[in-house]
Amino acid sequence: MRLAPTDEQTALAERLRELGAALGGDLERRERSQALQPGDWRRCADAGVFALPVPEEYGGLGMDPLTCALALEGLGRGCRDNGLLISAGAHLWAVELPLLHYGSEEQKRRHLPALVDGGAIGAHAITEPGSGSDALSLSAVARREGDHYVLDGTKRFVTNAPVADLFIVYATVNADLGFTGVTAFLVERDTPGLTVETRFEKTGLRTAPWGEVVLRDCRVPVANRLGAEKQGSKILATVMAWERSLILAPLLGTMQRQIDECARYARSREQFGSIIGRFPSVSHSVVGMQVRLEAAKLLTYRAAWDLAQGVTTSVFPEAAQLETSESAVQTFLDAVQLFGGLGYTTGTDAERNLRDALGTRISSGTSDMQRKVMAEKLGLTVRARTTADGRHTP
Repeated sequence: MRLAPTDEQTALAERLRELGAALGGDLERRERSQALQPGDWRRCADAGVFALPVPEEYGGLGMDPLTCALALEGLGRGCRDNGLLISAGAHLWAVELPLLHYGSEEQKRRHLPALVDGGAIGAHAITEPGSGSDALSLSAVARREGDHYVLDGTKRFVTNAPVADLFIVYATVNADLGFTGVTAFLVERDTPGLTVETRFEKTGLRTAPWGEVVLRDCRVPVANRLGAEKQGSKILATVMAWERSLILAPLLGTMQRQIDECARYARSREQFGSIIGRFPSVSHSVVGMQVRLEAAKLLTYRAAWDLAQGVTTSVFPEAAQLETSESAVQTFLDAVQLFGGLGYTTGTDAERNLRDALGTRISSGTSDMQRKVMAEKLGLTVRARTTADGRHTP
């Protein structure tokens, strides 16, 4: 694995850092209203953010996963709007990516160019009121009726739902089949029977709007099925490998920006006749921030490298998600402590970053779920089996 970025990768990351620094205007007001900034979304599209992983034949740039990670890290280094970055990640890795891997040629040519150029926004609808971490225990159903499926169910906490034009919706074609019956569908915003409700407010990542997607007798053409029938679990596994590897890449840049701000403050703030950076409690805290960040970077880069080799079953996607999210929370907690009253003031970067980071420990699977998946991949968990007399044995 190449650790040093190429000149081209460095230039791309710097270009997106400069773009990010120009985004996030009126952030405090938009946080209060939980609003995505359409102008910033358009600027990201124009700069090629949504084109990064998509082949040129569909309007993209065809970048490899590691280049995507470095580019998004640069974007996060400049951009204060963490919600925008999460919305972009959901669009990239949970909508564009599965379309690219599992969509028919007609589906890709119909949807990818608009997703790439910012003309359409994507949303990934899987979580339900009764199934969160156990994502494949779905109650949403899809009944085949001739050349259509009829979808019924409710999806909750769907990032981008209030502004999305295209949804990837998961439903089971046979509840008795469990996760093996799950199937994915492309459902457009104006499809009769699909409605979006916004009745939840978030603590952080408020500019990444989310909502409930309600499906009632929603008729979807068979041609809108993504992949084969009963292939939904495989599609979701691919999505999770890419999303867990790369959706928090911008947060690496955010952490570096926060660490830089902490270091500057520690070099200028005086207490007890000395700059506070000379106090071991302060300097060691900032050093700890940097060490955690470097570990998160290496895990993210390794996860991206594996994806480029076609490996989606290693522990690195979950390790990257776990380490980055946990490190971010601790780093921003330490930043609030270092800045004191200023850090605890609403609207400051430290306060906002901490609220936003808490959400990253939940999205794409909670921290405990990341550990559970890693344990399974390491062969540490064995499914119990039921004997004839009803006893459960290893």
